Amino acid sequence: MKLSDLNKTWIFDIDGTIVKHNGYKNGNDVLLEGVRETFNKIDKNDKIILLTSREEKYIPKLKKFLKENNIRYNYIISNLPFGERILINDIKPSGLKCAYAINKKRDEKLNIDYEIEENI
Repeated sequence: MKLSDLNKTWIFDIDGTIVKHNGYKNGNDVLLEGVRETFNKIDKNDKIILLTSREEKYIPKLKKFLKENNIRYNYIISNLPFGERILINDIKPSGLKCAYAINKKRDEKLNIDYEIEENI
């Protein structure tokens, strides 16, 4: 995937994407392979939004876990439905696509292959 050099908004589901699915119900979250590397590649000026179906009562423990594992984020949105998440955005007049969606297998390694290209 080739991305522009503009600042981005990254949106990640939590369970099954960055931590083991429903790990928090079994006692503790477990960070999935590749998450640290992926988050470390994200530009410091980009925004990161985390999405979850978890109830609000589980969020303080999640925030502590993320801090302990040096996983940065700007916002966490909780209490979402269990169904699909649909991202809709426009295409810039230059032709730059402003939305991408990546589906990964639950609880497998997180690996987003992209490069930043100037003048896209």
